[in-house]
Amino acid sequence: MDSSYRARLRAGDAAAFGQLFDDHARAVHRHAYRSTSCWGTAEDVVSLTFLEAWRLRGRLRPDGDSVLPWLLGIATNVLRNTNRAARRHRAALARVPRADTVPDFADELSDRMDDVGRVAAAEAALAALRPAEREVFTLCVWSGLDYAAAAEALGLPIGTVRSRLSRARTKLRALAERALSAGPPDREPAPPHGQVQGGRATAARSNQEMNR
Repeated sequence: MDSSYRARLRAGDAAAFGQLFDDHARAVHRHAYRSTSCWGTAEDVVSLTFLEAWRLRGRLRPDGDSVLPWLLGIATNVLRNTNRAARRHRAALARVPRADTVPDFADELSDRMDDVGRVAAAEAALAALRPAEREVFTLCVWSGLDYAAAAEALGLPIGTVRSRLSRARTKLRALAERALSAGPPDREPAPPHGQVQGGRATAARSNQEMNR
């Protein structure tokens, strides 16, 4: 990385920050989305990350290679704050009396069932990890940082990053093995004899065949 580019970032050069956004906004968004499974939250995290990068530009090291670890470290802190705010919001909602009626959105859910199932499975697996393990996993595995870069992003020794990633992989492997041993979910039972499916046209054909 050109040291003059880092110097321009540290000095608050607008063109340098524009290049920073163009070069790394997608990587920050991928990291945020994989950590939250929410497009809207990921977009908010990107905005907050680059605002924080501007505010903290003086802390950027004057030398080094890619600035992506520095950015992902800021994004990780933003995600921590976002998660804390989300927990407080859920706690506040839990104290609100429930409404008497709930809107029916079954059709929308059925259309998105497969996507929701995949996201839920990923969230369940990651939820089994400690937050510190989850952060290391998302940075090293999903964002592709090596141990040194992840250590720089999180402000940790490399050995700590290695051990947390090892524990995370061990836990996720155990979860995968349990899921495989459980097998696929049971199929929906066949309809009782005489029950017809497929609407009025199918029912009419079935009645005609029975009357032959």
